[in-house]
Amino acid sequence: MRIALIATCIADALFPDVDRSVVRLLERLGHRVVFPTEQVCCGQMHVNTGYLAEALPVVRQHVETFERAEFDVAVAPSGSCVGSVRHQQAMVARRSGDESLAGRAEELAGRTYELSELLVDVLGVIDVGAYYPHRVTYHPTCHSLRMLRVGDKPLQLLRAVEGIDLVELPDAQSCCGFGGTFALKNSDVSTAMLADKMSRVLSTSAEVCTAGDSSCLLHIGGGLTRLRTGVRTVHLAQILASTRDEVAGSVTV
Repeated sequence: MRIALIATCIADALFPDVDRSVVRLLERLGHRVVFPTEQVCCGQMHVNTGYLAEALPVVRQHVETFERAEFDVAVAPSGSCVGSVRHQQAMVARRSGDESLAGRAEELAGRTYELSELLVDVLGVIDVGAYYPHRVTYHPTCHSLRMLRVGDKPLQLLRAVEGIDLVELPDAQSCCGFGGTFALKNSDVSTAMLADKMSRVLSTSAEVCTAGDSSCLLHIGGGLTRLRTGVRTVHLAQILASTRDEVAGSVTV
């Protein structure tokens, strides 16, 4: 299958190994990864802060870029970005009066998946051949949980990882407090929510906290680092891409 990678802004700028991990994982499973080089933002940041007019050209760029690519389905290692593609892009186009763009955005959205959705629902794979000998806890991000309704698909994938010691995160469905600009505009509330999330992560004695969104991991990881807890944050894609050979070769994920 030809799978187009939506890199996401935050992964491209701060966590490029997340995208590389998606490519390694999908190629290991026998698929061809397509990367449209003209892609930029999906428009989520603009929409979430109320700048719908400014979001329109960004949405148009995203749709036109992926229309020019040849692929079967698209994937992003981010529930929030896929949520934006599915639930915001056509709305932005329609509110501007561009029904043609709205329809094209809906067609693209119908072929766009979050990573765990792609693996479990489209490719029909749960055991991806990963090896990750660490104690791990999983934080389900708000957009993946509430907007995409991925359910326990990430946990299904993690349970199948060889060597993993997967421990349940107490009150896992509570928000970490990031919420994009929410963390900036409501910093006191965000910090309090983060403190609760970190306390629950630490209660598991996990070495690693994982999630499907780099943005949430940035927030949680920043807090854990400031407290010098020694707990790392690692994207789901990086765990699933890890293999016994990589671990034996001391490749850091």
